[in-house]
Amino acid sequence: MVVVGGITRLTHSGLSISNYKLISGTIPPMNEVEWEAAFDLYKQYPEYQKLNNQFTLQDFKDIYFWEWIHRVIGRFIGLVFLIPFIFFLATKQLSKSTTKKAIILLCMGAFQGFLGWYMVKSGLVDNPDVSHYRLAGHLTTAFLTFAYTFWVALDLIYPNKKQINIRFRHFIRFGLIILVIQIIYGAFVAGLDAGFIHNHWPLMSEGQFMHDTVLIEQQPVYKNFIEGKSGVQFVHRILAYIVVLFIILIWRKSKKLNLTKLQSKGINALLFFVGFQFLLGVFTILLQVPVWLGVLHQVGAFFLLSAMIFTLHRFSK
Repeated sequence: MVVVGGITRLTHSGLSISNYKLISGTIPPMNEVEWEAAFDLYKQYPEYQKLNNQFTLQDFKDIYFWEWIHRVIGRFIGLVFLIPFIFFLATKQLSKSTTKKAIILLCMGAFQGFLGWYMVKSGLVDNPDVSHYRLAGHLTTAFLTFAYTFWVALDLIYPNKKQINIRFRHFIRFGLIILVIQIIYGAFVAGLDAGFIHNHWPLMSEGQFMHDTVLIEQQPVYKNFIEGKSGVQFVHRILAYIVVLFIILIWRKSKKLNLTKLQSKGINALLFFVGFQFLLGVFTILLQVPVWLGVLHQVGAFFLLSAMIFTLHRFSK
């Protein structure tokens, strides 16, 4: 789902299906007449009128595929969760605690689906692109839904926990918060197409870090760091350094503790994935966001979050 979602965004396919049909929308157009009808519907909206009015039917089919498969996988995830959940609930195989967690997951998954459509709607009015705020909400909720799913699974796989150093656990929690903020800014970069500018590293432009006239594009100034392409990329870069530094500090602090084997593995995984993700980010910028690398960078964030969740779980009481 993460891979297909990344491809959908990077190929600008997300607005190709401009209506939402929960059941019948699962079946794509099956003949030329249906394809023409779907294409005519697409022509009524800003993306075609302002950006893609040169599109042929084949061009439309190419972007339609990615949005369609993205929605189908979303429906499939819902079924994969809901059908076993009802079965285990009916056969009384779940504890009260697990049942409560599963209901929370069900609500998170439903909310995630709603945010997907809410995001698409923002690109069907005047602007031929979705709101980067709604995109960030959609992506971040997907990551958090996975994170909580993983946490619930870890509760079942490893029912016994060993509490070590409350201050250290809080330190990992703070690292998780910074990582989530970085994921939000990654979504801002994607939503604003901010990765296609300042394709240099470590400086954002050749010769100096940033021209003030480039960074400050609008007033009030703070808007440049949540809505301006240069400002958003700037924050995303700075947060990348902070995330790397924080995980290195977690690794160093852990050396003073008596760790279990799984705790040690979790921290080593953190160190590996943050290094890998940092390199992916650098090359994504330098190569001007090729689709395959942009998707790999998003997947890298997914695995880094996984390592952070696993590590925090191993240090939870």
